[in-house]
Amino acid sequence: MPNLSTNLWFDKDVHAAIDFYVSLVPNSALRRVTTLPAESPAGPADSVTVIEFTLGGQRFTAMEAGPLDPFNHAFSISVYCETQSEIDRIWHGFLDNGGTEEQCGWLRDRWGVCWQIVPQMLGDLISDPDRARARRVTEAMLGMIKLNIAALQAAGG
Repeated sequence: MPNLSTNLWFDKDVHAAIDFYVSLVPNSALRRVTTLPAESPAGPADSVTVIEFTLGGQRFTAMEAGPLDPFNHAFSISVYCETQSEIDRIWHGFLDNGGTEEQCGWLRDRWGVCWQIVPQMLGDLISDPDRARARRVTEAMLGMIKLNIAALQAAGG
């Protein structure tokens, strides 16, 4: 079976970003740091760093290789949380480290990566067969910045 990894290209500061992510998201670990020993399109030998890590048990690779394409909303990392306290801890961890809030549970970290901090049960609520209930939950979510489990459940009735 093939293995998959999500790859992130950082302009700079990759060590700080990955150390932060691994410290904030449970079931995460730094796996390996490699400096490319040969010249590449991104620079001379030893100028490109590759970091292999896991976030929430999923495999990622980050590379620091200078400017190329900035991060945008076309790619985001979703963190699914069981409790409001976990949502709050991760949300405020990002904000306290230079992140900025966005709408509907989205935020952008100080390196530009987009994140969604989501209650685990949100998918079930918005796919409820009772479409009126699902609509109320969806409308409540669309009015939030940081998602609130109690308010979403209340909207579902």
